[in-house]
Amino acid sequence: MNSNFFDKAFKCAEKALKCDEVPVGCVIVKDNEIISTGYNKKESTNKVISHAEIIAITKAEKKLNNWRLDECDIYVTLDPCPMCASAIKQARIKNVYSALSNSDERNSFIISEIFNADNCNAEVNFETNLYCGKSKKLLNSFFKDKR
Repeated sequence: MNSNFFDKAFKCAEKALKCDEVPVGCVIVKDNEIISTGYNKKESTNKVISHAEIIAITKAEKKLNNWRLDECDIYVTLDPCPMCASAIKQARIKNVYSALSNSDERNSFIISEIFNADNCNAEVNFETNLYCGKSKKLLNSFFKDKR
């Protein structure tokens, strides 16, 4: 785990906040180098799949010219949702480092199940709650204005 990669993920989340999107950002790293970034764009694109992780995965696939993101790690400011967790696993990303656990216990259980090994894909190493304070502050600033 590398704090510099989290710094970049938080910069992406701040971009989302400035665009009035839920402030989630992420980076994908290979060989200790950032190969792609993403932040939530659901509102601006009107696409339900425009999550930070999906955007970053799509960019990484294009950069590597391969859907297999073997030996890549992802740093994200909030635990992935089940859709993003499935995409992460299908892309064969090795490690997921998350700043903050999702407050929905069902989400945590489901993504844990997704990241377990199965007949087709290896287990995804998943670590969460690595930068709780910073992530909570961003999310609270967004939702405070919405309520």
